[in-house]
Amino acid sequence: MRACGIIVKRNKPEALALAKKAIAWLEKRGIKVLLDNEVAEKLGHPHHLEKDAIPSQAEMLIVLGGDGTLLSVARLKGIETIPILGINVGSLGFLTETYKEEMLQVLEKVVAGEFETDKRLMLEATIYRGGKAVERNTVLNDIVINKGALARIIDLETYIDGGYLTTFKADGLILSTPTGSTAYSLAAGGPILYPSLNTIIMNPICPHTLTNRPLVLPDSVVVKVVLKSVNQDVHITLVGQAERPLRAEDVVEAKKAGTHIHLIRSPFKTYFELLRTKLRWGER
Repeated sequence: MRACGIIVKRNKPEALALAKKAIAWLEKRGIKVLLDNEVAEKLGHPHHLEKDAIPSQAEMLIVLGGDGTLLSVARLKGIETIPILGINVGSLGFLTETYKEEMLQVLEKVVAGEFETDKRLMLEATIYRGGKAVERNTVLNDIVINKGALARIIDLETYIDGGYLTTFKADGLILSTPTGSTAYSLAAGGPILYPSLNTIIMNPICPHTLTNRPLVLPDSVVVKVVLKSVNQDVHITLVGQAERPLRAEDVVEAKKAGTHIHLIRSPFKTYFELLRTKLRWGER
């Protein structure tokens, strides 16, 4: 390995301290470290560039932060070509599954080529207004359409591969990848899916009809959601970070993206151990 990028949760001193530790370890082995401009300035490091340019020049990426930091990294251009090692310096850490205490041990194996990755499905979300695409984004976790705090139940007309499914009368709708199945979808009563599955979860939020339940679909389908409610405060949120207002008759299209990301597995734990420890299964 010749070059490794490091993305850091900038406002977390613990993450910056870990970055220093990782930089020293990598550079001692002759591996060039690439940082974004702001972090490089904080750490006094000479090799820096725009954050969006890091994936194109690195052979691997280390993310020091929480799941939110990794979700933001998943939107970087070219990120699908390199393995990503997430080190948890946040709270839960489903995506950044490697503990900070394990960092150097895991890096030893990764640099030696002794690692496996999980290929994670991503969704492409397109918003159409008046028949024209006004915004397109790629998301790792979920697409959420929901009403504002004071809005009434909203009507969401849904189609699968052009065929009418139903009109959900609900507080909103979640379209989730398996990666996102342990996030908002789980809180809304959705299933936990093994992260490497090629499926999409459609999960209504507080549906008025109690027989409306989460639906697991193959990733080959195209989902279209039409907002039928007029004069309502409705928003779309992408991976819990980018929020946009929606208007009546706006169409949200969700389908498998043309790219994936590759997350390096921790060699010291399985996904099921993550479920036990993070969700506290078996505890009373």
